[in-house]
Amino acid sequence: MKVAVIGAGIVGASCAFHLSRRGARVIVLERAVQAASGSTARSAAGIRQQFSHPENVRMSLYSASVLERFQRSTGHDPGYSRVGYLFLLPPELLASWQQQLVMQQQLGVRVRLLTLDETTSRFPYLALEGVAAASLGIDDGIVDPHAITMGFLAAARKLGSKLRLQSEVLELSRHRGSWQLVTRQETLTVDAVINAAGPAAAELAGRAGIELPLEPMRRNVYTTTPIPNFPHPTPLLVDMNTGVYLRSEGPRFIFGLSNPGEPPGFNLAVDWAWLEHTLAEALPRFPFLATASLDRQACWAGLYAVTPDHSPILGRMPGVEGFFNACGFSGHGVQHAPATGKILAEEVIDGEASSFAIDDFRFERFTRESAAREIMIV
Repeated sequence: MKVAVIGAGIVGASCAFHLSRRGARVIVLERAVQAASGSTARSAAGIRQQFSHPENVRMSLYSASVLERFQRSTGHDPGYSRVGYLFLLPPELLASWQQQLVMQQQLGVRVRLLTLDETTSRFPYLALEGVAAASLGIDDGIVDPHAITMGFLAAARKLGSKLRLQSEVLELSRHRGSWQLVTRQETLTVDAVINAAGPAAAELAGRAGIELPLEPMRRNVYTTTPIPNFPHPTPLLVDMNTGVYLRSEGPRFIFGLSNPGEPPGFNLAVDWAWLEHTLAEALPRFPFLATASLDRQACWAGLYAVTPDHSPILGRMPGVEGFFNACGFSGHGVQHAPATGKILAEEVIDGEASSFAIDDFRFERFTRESAAREIMIV
């Protein structure tokens, strides 16, 4: 079977690797001049197992297991550092959080609820007014998305996959049981297409006459100058009162906050106007930020591919033979890429994903009201 994977970010690279390992002949098409140059390169690089949907938890557990042996299998260091995720919880979230924590622990996640006193003792640099407790994921942390992408691609190419850079798919259509893909350089005929185009996935699908409920949304990542004599590294800290996240980046910090009022688009310029609001929300919880300056040259913006329920669109496209989606992760693409590759390989080769129950992530969920939603959105 010949498969075209469109997009050479971390998700597309994982799909290429898992498909190649199953014997598919894979060609990866990337419109940029290099792989891992889109949202993968602009990620805040977190990986966590603390989700409310059990299948997201299972996908995270699988991804972590892949990353644990990644250097041995690919020769690339994934940069997997278990600094943890610490969610700071207001009183009104405590009861529901305890329920999902039980589910996570039953699935094998190493997570525990810290009392307010424990949180104060372990993280004295935090101001905890309005916080009732904190949830600490032991195996959560950060990764190197670029290295993981390159590792997957290198392993896939050893298995026979091909990579075409500067190869934007301008047209794609179904003809006599196959897909015909037109780039500026060539016309390809393949048996199956995987849409791993990230924030551009809806645009790509539209070229095949397919409408996906997915929008590109900007996310700003602000970076401080180094703060010496600070107990780095911190966990990736999430204030559930405000939505602000923050983590160590060497001797610096990176931090951000989603802007719910911003319209969708492909703008990658840093939103300096949003910085003031972000700091106003962040400083009361993270007062040590006041001791650092902003390094404007080190700040950046990236794009989330956001769906209405903040869950990905995975698997076959109903009514469109040979077209598969691996997109719409709403900020979780880096951490779920290894599992996604396995899911898509099963969908394409076997006709049905078997390792994970993805009904709540299939396109068909948008036509019904019973799909479980992920509520742990940062």
